[in-house]
Amino acid sequence: MLNYKRYMRNPVVELEDRQWPSKQIEKAPIWCSVDLRDGNQALIEPMVVEEKIEFFNMLVKLGFKEIEIGFPSASQIEYDFLRQLVDRKLIPDDVVVQVLVQCREHLIKRTFEAIEGIKNVVVHIYNSTSTLQRDVVFNKSKEEIIQIAIEGTKLVKQYAEDFPGNIILEYSPESFTGTELDFALEICTAVQDVWQPTKDNKIIFNLPATVEMNTPNVYADQIEWMDRHFKDRESIILSIHPHNDRGTGVAISELALLAGADRVEGTLFGNGERTGNVDILTLAYNMFSQGINPELDVENITEIIEVYERCTKLPIDARHPYAGKLVFTAFSGSHQDAINKGVKAMQERQSKIWQVPYLPIDPMDIGRKYEPIVRINSQSGKGGVAFIMDTYFGYKLPKGMHKEFADVIQVIAEKHGEVAPETIMAEFKSHYIDKKEPLHFKKCMFTDMGDSQEEDFDTSIQLSFTDHGEMKTITATGNGPVDAVNNGLDEYLGVKYRILDYSQHALTAGSNAKAAAYIQLLDKETGKTTFGVGESSNITRATIRALFSAINRIRE
Repeated sequence: MLNYKRYMRNPVVELEDRQWPSKQIEKAPIWCSVDLRDGNQALIEPMVVEEKIEFFNMLVKLGFKEIEIGFPSASQIEYDFLRQLVDRKLIPDDVVVQVLVQCREHLIKRTFEAIEGIKNVVVHIYNSTSTLQRDVVFNKSKEEIIQIAIEGTKLVKQYAEDFPGNIILEYSPESFTGTELDFALEICTAVQDVWQPTKDNKIIFNLPATVEMNTPNVYADQIEWMDRHFKDRESIILSIHPHNDRGTGVAISELALLAGADRVEGTLFGNGERTGNVDILTLAYNMFSQGINPELDVENITEIIEVYERCTKLPIDARHPYAGKLVFTAFSGSHQDAINKGVKAMQERQSKIWQVPYLPIDPMDIGRKYEPIVRINSQSGKGGVAFIMDTYFGYKLPKGMHKEFADVIQVIAEKHGEVAPETIMAEFKSHYIDKKEPLHFKKCMFTDMGDSQEEDFDTSIQLSFTDHGEMKTITATGNGPVDAVNNGLDEYLGVKYRILDYSQHALTAGSNAKAAAYIQLLDKETGKTTFGVGESSNITRATIRALFSAINRIRE
C-alpha cells in the first residue's frame, strides 16, 4: 500500500474575497518563450549553436516578442550563440532578448559583455526564496536571502548605467510556490525600491510555479494576493513561469491570468525540467478556441512540429493537445457519427461559427487536414465508415446502407486492426461496384410507350446481360426504365424483388461527370434486403448497374 502518510498537505491561501473565479480571459498575455533556456537545459542532447539559431528564427516567425536565449555567463555555447545572434543581425528591433543570470558580480559582468550591441534586453536575476530551500540548500535567514536579491539588483543597475541599449530588470523569487506570501512580497518590494521602476519603465516580477505544489486554484490565489499587495502596481509587469509537476501547468496558467498575471513564460509543447514547463501553444490554441486572438502566428502546427522535433530530438506524443497525430481523430463509432453529422450540418447551414461535436476547433485552422478526423478500427461504427467514403472518395452512402457496409469493414478491423481508407474503398468496390456475377449487365434499349393503352406501364426495354457468362436478351415493360428492368429480371429469375430505396448523386463535376446510384432491394419471399451500387456517366445506366449489383448480392 502506498505510504501516503510520508507526505503532508501544502498550505493554502486565506483569500476569502478572491475575485479571479468570476473573471474571464479577455486577451492574450505577453508571451515569453524560454525554449532556448529552460527547454534546452532539459534536453538529453542540448541543441548546438546552429540548431538554436534555427529555433530562434522560428520563434521570431511565430511572433514572440520576448525570447529568453539562455545563461550566457555560465556556458560558452550559450555565450557564443548570443554573439552569433548579434553579429549576424538576427534579432529584430521589436524583439526583446532575455538573459538569465545569478546575483553574482562576475556573472553579471560577463552577461553584460554577452549582450553588447543589443537594443532591448531583459536581464533576469533570481534567487531561491522557499522555506525548504532556505533551510536545506542555502542555510540562510530571510534577511540574508533578501540581501542577495538587493545586491544583484544593484549590480545590474550599475552595469545598466553604461549600457547603450535598453535594460529591463526581471526578478524571480525562485521556488515562489513554496515561499510565504508576505516574504515573497517583502523581497520583491526590496528589489523594487532599489530599481525604482516607473509606469513607463516597468520592472518584471516573475512568480514561478517552480514546483507545482497544490491545486491550480491555490496558485491563482497566490497570484491574486501578490497582485493586490504590490505597491505601485502600474510600474510592474506580473509574470508567471509555470511548471507541470502535477500535470496542471496549463490550468494554473489560465487561472493565474484570471488572477492578474500580465505575462507568461513557457515553452513550445511544454518541454522543460522534470515534467516540463507550461505549454504555450496549448494556452494559445485554448484562447483561439474561445474566439480570442492569441497574438502568435501559429496557423501551421505541422511546420512548428517539424522544426521542434528536429532541433530538440523529442517526439510529439500522439495525444498531445492540438499537436498530436491522433487528437483530431475519432475511433469511437458514436464520436464518428456525431462528427459526420456536425460537419454536414455546418456545410448545409453555411455557418460562419465552428460547431462540430468532439472537435473544439477546425483542424484546418491550424494547418491540419480533415483526413485524419475519422479512422476505422474495431471500435468504429457505421457513421465513421460513411464519413470516410464521403470525405475521401465522394460516395454519399444512403443512411440505410451505413450499417450494411460497416459490418463488412468490422470483420476486417477485428482481424487486422486499423483499416486504411484505401482498404475501405477496395472493399466497397469488391462488394458493390464490381459485383458483376453471375448477372453482368451489358446494355439496354428503352422505348417510351406514352401513348400505350396500358396505363401502368409507359416504358418498354430490351435488356442484354450475361448469366454465368452466357449472353441473354429479354424484353419487359414497366413504370419507367428501372421498374421495367426489375420486372424483366423478376420474370427471368422467377422471383419477386421490390425496390425499397433509390438515390443517386454526382461523383465529379464537369461535362464528363460520373454519377453514383444506390438501390436497396427486398426479396419478398425470404425478407432479405441488401444494397447495390452502380456508377456511370449516364445516370440511368448507373441505376441499372446498381440494380444488378443488388440482385447479385441478394442471391449470394
